[in-house]
Amino acid sequence: MRVIGNIIWILLGGLVLAVTWALVGLILCISIIGIPFGIQAFKMASLTLAPFGRQIEYGGGAGSLIVNIIWIVLAGLWLAFGYVIAGLATMVTIIGIPFGIQSLKMAQLALMPFGARIL
Repeated sequence: MRVIGNIIWILLGGLVLAVTWALVGLILCISIIGIPFGIQAFKMASLTLAPFGRQIEYGGGAGSLIVNIIWIVLAGLWLAFGYVIAGLATMVTIIGIPFGIQSLKMAQLALMPFGARIL
C-alpha cells in the first residue's frame, strides 16, 4: 500500500507541492536569518513527496518551542489550516481517507516543524 499510495499521491499533486516547498526553501535560504526556516521547508518537501510509510517524531527543547511559536504566528497556522481543509475534503470518499490522513500528518508538521524528525 505504501508504494501504490505514494505513486498515486505524486501523480495527483504531491510532486508539484514538493517542488513548491523546495523552491520556498531555496528562497528562504538566501538570507542567513532565513536558513533555519528554509531547512524546515525542505523537511516539508521531503514529507510531501512521499508521505505514506513515514512518521513524524517530535523532540527538541525550549529552543524548538520558541522558534515553533514564531513559525506558527508567521506562517504555520495558515499552512496547517490549508492541509486540514485539504485532508477533510479528500476524506469525503472512502478511497480518499488514506490521503486525508496523510494530509493531516502534513498539517501537524506544517504547524510545528522545528524539533521534528521524519522517520
